[in-house]
Amino acid sequence: MSQDALENVSKERGVKHWPWKVLSYFIAAIVVLPILVILVQWGTIGFGEQEIWQHLFDTKLDRLLINTLVLMLGVGVGVTTLGVSLAWLTSVCAFPGRKLFEWALMLPLAIPTYVMAFVFLGLMNYTGPVQTTLRSWIGDEVYFPNVQASGAVILVLSLVLYPYVYMLARSAFLTQGRSMMDAGRILGKTSWQSFFKIAVPIARPAIIAGLALALMETLADFGAVSIFNYDTFTTAIYSAWYGLFNLAVAAQLASLLLLFVAVVLFAEQKGRKQARYTQQNNRNIQLYKLKGWQALAATGFCTAVMLLAFVLPLGQLVLWCIEIAAEELDSRYVGFLLNTLGLGLIAAVLTTLFALLLAYVKRLPAGTVEKRWQSLAIRISTLGYALPGSVLAVGIILSFTFLDQAIIGVVQNVFGLSIRPLLVGSLFALVLAYSTRFMAVAFAPVEAGFERINPKVIEAAKSLGASPARLLHQIYIPLLKPGLLTALIIVFVDVMKEMPATLIMRPFGWDTLAVRIYQMTAEGQWERAALPSVTLILLGLIPVFLLVRSSRPSK
Repeated sequence: MSQDALENVSKERGVKHWPWKVLSYFIAAIVVLPILVILVQWGTIGFGEQEIWQHLFDTKLDRLLINTLVLMLGVGVGVTTLGVSLAWLTSVCAFPGRKLFEWALMLPLAIPTYVMAFVFLGLMNYTGPVQTTLRSWIGDEVYFPNVQASGAVILVLSLVLYPYVYMLARSAFLTQGRSMMDAGRILGKTSWQSFFKIAVPIARPAIIAGLALALMETLADFGAVSIFNYDTFTTAIYSAWYGLFNLAVAAQLASLLLLFVAVVLFAEQKGRKQARYTQQNNRNIQLYKLKGWQALAATGFCTAVMLLAFVLPLGQLVLWCIEIAAEELDSRYVGFLLNTLGLGLIAAVLTTLFALLLAYVKRLPAGTVEKRWQSLAIRISTLGYALPGSVLAVGIILSFTFLDQAIIGVVQNVFGLSIRPLLVGSLFALVLAYSTRFMAVAFAPVEAGFERINPKVIEAAKSLGASPARLLHQIYIPLLKPGLLTALIIVFVDVMKEMPATLIMRPFGWDTLAVRIYQMTAEGQWERAALPSVTLILLGLIPVFLLVRSSRPSK
């Protein structure tokens, strides 16, 4: 084929593919716009904002900074300690109950942090069953630590978020097997030395990735810290908006929270930069058989974590449900459930569709420079998961406020009509926040599905003249059904559990299960928050079981 013919074919393909590429850039722009709008707010500090900032400096800005740093440090240590130790026990050691614990230890992922927080307070506060029982046994002078101190917040978040580290560290330990540890023993290392100097360094990239996920969830958390009255930047953003009625200051606080997120992402990338994964084909992994007190200690440790992180909270919620179910199960609860399911379904379908388009565009033919732009657009589009829901809410509302003002101005000038804002406070704005927030969650399984497709099948379809749209509809989507279903389910459940964005951006009357939980816990009515909490946990078990299945080594 001549050079001119090759150029004509390349141009023809470019014409066919440009709508898909433009769409990927548009999705990336949607994610970037809220961030840019937030950063621009630093140039709009007026007299009112100066007074509020002075008030924050004088009263609680230093406390916000210290609390956020303490929370990140404490949760980082907690999830790493629990996740790595449990992952090592269930992947390399043999002890009674190991096969049960290897999947059961992931169940706390189904419990939202704010649910664990109010269950903890309900059990441990002065009128709760724990302190009441202790006073009946020992007397009224019994000492009990402050259940709303920073240590309690760190404990609650660590118990819920350690599965991020556990899941990834366990996969890394399973690929190592026992051979490297045996090599360390041959070189004269003890079991502990081999663990800290061989196993952990090799698994370091996976451990750091899980730690980064846990820390980003900690920074994004609003429900748990608000229940504990523990001031962080997320609670300050909400207070600036609804307490001080100043959206600009809320945006400026959100930009400071973005700085924390950027530091976490930079640390995670730095930790993986020089790391190398080493994998082996360990179909028949020889486990260390623990005996005597070691076996009992391993079983006891896993049992204690499982009881604290899942069994006791769920048991207490069920008891509260039994007491209050007759009163709470009315038409209002049906409305909360339908709103939750509706928002989750709409956001899951839209987000999965966007993820499918992004992953498809990544595989379209393009030049070197264009490929770089496509990769950049995809990376930007999947940054939303690193952004707290409160930050996204502020950015989107500021963006839509500007657009609403422009639309209202045009309608008034051209048609002489007065209209209400169309975008702010709409379902569209809320669903857009969900899609931006959870794009990375949907993109990962879809991208993994694309990687498993045999390239020869695609080349055969292209040789038969299949257009990009037909290729996507008749070849890719049928082969991607498992990955698409996984993305739909995980995004669906994550949207139902999302509190900050829902609380800030929901349309009037669109209360969800998460909002109902917040309203009841804000008033200290733990029992009335139990029914929506159990519903969310049961729905959250679906993606957890999917993760359990995917984390098992193939036979």
